[in-house]
Amino acid sequence: MNSQAAALKPVAAVLERDMANAIRALAMDSVQKANSGHPGMPMGMADVATVLFSRFINIDPSMPDWPDRDRFVLSAGHGSMLQYALHYLLGYEDMPIEELQRFRQLGSRTAGHPEYGHALGIETTTGPLGQGISTAVGMALAERMLAARHGADLVDHFTYAIAGDGCLQEGISHEAIDLAGHLKLSRLIVFWDDNAISIDGPTSLSTSMDQPARFKAAGWHVQSVDGHDMEAVAAAIEAAQQSDRPSLIACRTVIGKGAPNLGGSEKTHGAPLGDAEIAATRENIGWAYAPFEVPDDILFTWREIAERGQAARRAWEQRLAASPRRQAFESAVAGNLPGAVFEALGAFRKEHVEKATKVATRKASEMALGAINAATDLTVGGSADLTHSNLTITKGMDRIAPDDYAGRYIHYGIREHGMAAAMNGIALHGGFVPYGGTFLCFADYARGAMRLSALMGQRIIYVMTHDSIGLGEDGPTHQPVEHLAMLRATPNLNVFRPADIIETAECWELALKSENRPSVLVLSRQNLPMLRQTDSDENRSSQGAYILREPPEHRAVTLIATGSEVEIAVAAAERLETEHGIAAAVVSMPCWELFEEQDADYRKSVLGSAPRIAVEAAARLGWDRWIGDTGTFVGMAGFGASAPAPDLYRHFDITPEAIAAAALKLII
Repeated sequence: MNSQAAALKPVAAVLERDMANAIRALAMDSVQKANSGHPGMPMGMADVATVLFSRFINIDPSMPDWPDRDRFVLSAGHGSMLQYALHYLLGYEDMPIEELQRFRQLGSRTAGHPEYGHALGIETTTGPLGQGISTAVGMALAERMLAARHGADLVDHFTYAIAGDGCLQEGISHEAIDLAGHLKLSRLIVFWDDNAISIDGPTSLSTSMDQPARFKAAGWHVQSVDGHDMEAVAAAIEAAQQSDRPSLIACRTVIGKGAPNLGGSEKTHGAPLGDAEIAATRENIGWAYAPFEVPDDILFTWREIAERGQAARRAWEQRLAASPRRQAFESAVAGNLPGAVFEALGAFRKEHVEKATKVATRKASEMALGAINAATDLTVGGSADLTHSNLTITKGMDRIAPDDYAGRYIHYGIREHGMAAAMNGIALHGGFVPYGGTFLCFADYARGAMRLSALMGQRIIYVMTHDSIGLGEDGPTHQPVEHLAMLRATPNLNVFRPADIIETAECWELALKSENRPSVLVLSRQNLPMLRQTDSDENRSSQGAYILREPPEHRAVTLIATGSEVEIAVAAAERLETEHGIAAAVVSMPCWELFEEQDADYRKSVLGSAPRIAVEAAARLGWDRWIGDTGTFVGMAGFGASAPAPDLYRHFDITPEAIAAAALKLII
């Protein structure tokens, strides 16, 4: 097991140095051929990476997704050629030398930054600085949680990350290292590429931070080494593996190491070295080989590392085969939610249709979660210090704590961005379905990691409550106006805004079944009546929008609304009918994205041909697609205000009377 494994005996020093030089040569040659990229970081961290991969890391390129592998995260994703060079040298089947020669070209696997799912062995998408180290925290937490459930025979691995100065300057890094230190995530080891260079020049232009002191203050085990002294790096990794805390190894390096004229300069950060400097570098490091050529003995030594990983994987498979936990472990890692979850949600809907339950949709979410969490232990929840506002904890959920990882609920603290990135890591690691809560307004703070959730296609559920001016007295700082438009503009993200308890349960079901995309549940603070009249086995929200109220005669106007405004639209339709004899249909549209996926005939049948009015206590942006050039919007034209919710709806004219007046103006 990793926790008790000593470092492997190193290869001959000259050969190990040549192994590192192979990385340098491949990096500078690939960037030069592409005339684009970042050679400095791969060249500077080549020695550290060589020691890590040649002596410590357990991976198997022939089966890169075996569950107990060590995770490697290149947080400084601009140095992607470090990872691609490693993958070629280790023998990943999808990374022949031709892929390095096509670096940053359309259709190649060697994208400008590492992209999850784009090439084998890439554990997470990185590039936006700080995301990798923060995602690695989630991976390390998932490892501890999965080990607590299934034992060290099946789960016993490390998460390694390489971060640069930029990663540590980004604000999300503070959230991540604080959380990791608090939770004592001892299987997390971060290498800081301490080269003191950023794009603009020396880091002293913009920071005087004592990074080791910062990590120590957050509860990390911290060491500082010469990043080009391979024995010092190896000794530091051995010490880090024995620590009971997460570890930072500050590796003092020279950016562009080996380049005789440009090494140590910001000029190597994000531009090719040029033919003359590359020739000089070859001579300087003793690399007398043509571009993209790696001698057989060096390549053979790198491929032996892959054989070591294959042996470790086979030994693990034997332990798995003999384990009484095998079936439960494999089901968890596969992310297979039992049918009991969806049966429970079906029973939940039936019960509350009969009761006509009136609650806020945040409360409806809590109630639905009670049924979900009782039916499976794969869901793990959390909140950014808003547990009893988001209502994300349910009966029987024990809390994760330092040295106690057997629970299911994570207190992320006031760290929305860090929470989202950690959930990315938990989902990528496997074994759990994470959900986490905050106020919708603070999607702004979590946005960078939420975007990566969508880009990577991860099943992560964002529970975002207090979704409109309906939150009331907290005022415009907390009242989301533009956030729905921002989230809806994000590809591969389902944004659900349910209107009542039944739609809330339906949206939870859809989020859990969306295995290749994240979901945002947008939930109200204020109580909402149940709007469905009858129970049905059909999940009507699955079509994104549906006719909630259809007049018996030909409709004269269609009112389209989401969430808490559906109730208002229904009241407006009733007013139009009783006071003016106007037949108004009401369409509930809980998920634009799913409605877009329906065929044209279905969309036409729902929207109809009558004039349309959209109602939503948010900004108009995007609604014109559904209401057309002649449609009307009833909603927000600016920021909110501080007052009780009913007063705000009247003040901003989002009322049945205002909707009815808009309809009369539109059709008469």
